[in-house]
Amino acid sequence: MEADPRFAGFVAERGDALLRYGHVLAGNPHDAADLVQEALLKLRASWPRLRAKDNPESYVRTTMARLHMAAWRLRRRELLTWDPPEHGYHDATPGEDERAMEEALAGLPRKQRVVLVLRYYEGLSDEEIAAALKISRGTVRSQASRALGKLRSAVGEHIEEGVMSNRGER
Repeated sequence: MEADPRFAGFVAERGDALLRYGHVLAGNPHDAADLVQEALLKLRASWPRLRAKDNPESYVRTTMARLHMAAWRLRRRELLTWDPPEHGYHDATPGEDERAMEEALAGLPRKQRVVLVLRYYEGLSDEEIAAALKISRGTVRSQASRALGKLRSAVGEHIEEGVMSNRGER
């Protein structure tokens, strides 16, 4: 397989954005890097077919969400203990609101976090989320509703009413 300069250009151009997406999805930079790497390997194998499409990034992001959910399914029965590090990793110094939201998102169950990321970060509809995660539209809505309730409880005053409802009716 010859190296395609367009693939290298895509990775160079969109790599940082994919890492940020992976961090939001997985909750930490290490799993984010793994998700990006695995998704880009899958993209590389499909590049001849996908490079002509309008947006190969959507393929990578959907692949990352599916990989994240697959890993979650494999690990969800494990009993894990977690000692949080004394200092978290941050590219920039976030404000109080961003830290509160990050902590609240990290505290959500994986499926709920994935649904919120796909809905509000990626802008996918409930139907698109259901198709990407292979779950029903009702499950998408119930997971989103539960997650938003938990975020509101955890973050309290930091979430303004309009922030999470900036998208139209589903």
